[in-house]
Amino acid sequence: MAETLANTIVNFFGTDGSVVRDYFIVFFISLLPILELRGGLIAAYILGLPLIPSMIVCYIGNMIPIPFLLMFVKRFLNWLGKFNLFKGFVNWIQNRGQKKADEMKAKQSRWEEWGLMAFVAIPLPGTGGWTGSLVAALLNIDNKKAFKVIAVGVAIAGIIVAAISYGLVDVIRNLF
Repeated sequence: MAETLANTIVNFFGTDGSVVRDYFIVFFISLLPILELRGGLIAAYILGLPLIPSMIVCYIGNMIPIPFLLMFVKRFLNWLGKFNLFKGFVNWIQNRGQKKADEMKAKQSRWEEWGLMAFVAIPLPGTGGWTGSLVAALLNIDNKKAFKVIAVGVAIAGIIVAAISYGLVDVIRNLF
């Protein structure tokens, strides 16, 4: 799914061989919910960009919205839920986030941060920094602590996706 969306966005912007434009596309994709760093790294691979600079651009793009989400996501959803047009969407988001929060609350509270980090690190649709921010807000985890935990989770997800996208698994396998 992420590969298809990333490819669609890359095709929408087109490629003219400009490295700056290509990095902008990767950065933009990394800002988006659902795609985040995962989609950005896939787009970087599609565009033929080198791994390390792409990881840095994707990481920064993915992390920029996180502090704002942590601070304002609950207020924004409550406000948005006042409009009939968005009520169903807001209820779906809050129920999904609450379900994930309840799963983590079932564990001992000292493991909340580890659970949040693992949740963000798993490179699957519906996990990542955006959803992790919602879960952290619903769990009432301190914003500074949540930001640090999400930052580590996003970095781990980046390493996993980079290994898959750029074929690092094969490179490492051939070393031994």
